[in-house]
Amino acid sequence: METTLRITSARAGSDFVSRIEKISGQKLLACYQCGKCSAGCPMAAHMDVLPNQIIRMAQLGMKEQLLAARSIWMCVSCLTCNSRCPKDIKIAEVIEALRKAALGGGERNDHLHIMELPSEARSVLPPIATISAMRKLTS
Repeated sequence: METTLRITSARAGSDFVSRIEKISGQKLLACYQCGKCSAGCPMAAHMDVLPNQIIRMAQLGMKEQLLAARSIWMCVSCLTCNSRCPKDIKIAEVIEALRKAALGGGERNDHLHIMELPSEARSVLPPIATISAMRKLTS
């Protein structure tokens, strides 16, 4: 029974990884955790999870923790992380994909229809959520 739980949990994590990779167009496993994205991020001091940690948590399928992280809303999409990555991973797109997943987009497709969210949810969204919903991907 314990083995079944681990296999089921691992499968759920891989589904999440696949979904985020599909939405973002990025290969999460290409990241080898050099930390250059976090070192250059102007918002790192305000994040509870640094950009390289976001990628690692996504690699591990840590869906609940990632979608609850404030960091996905702190990113200002300046693209510094994208330009610093030696593996050419567009980290800003991964963060945008996580925003879509947190708002209910990305479950079935890669586009979030902001006006389909309940008005209560829209009233408390950070501005970056609305901006992210208006474009396909950051860069």
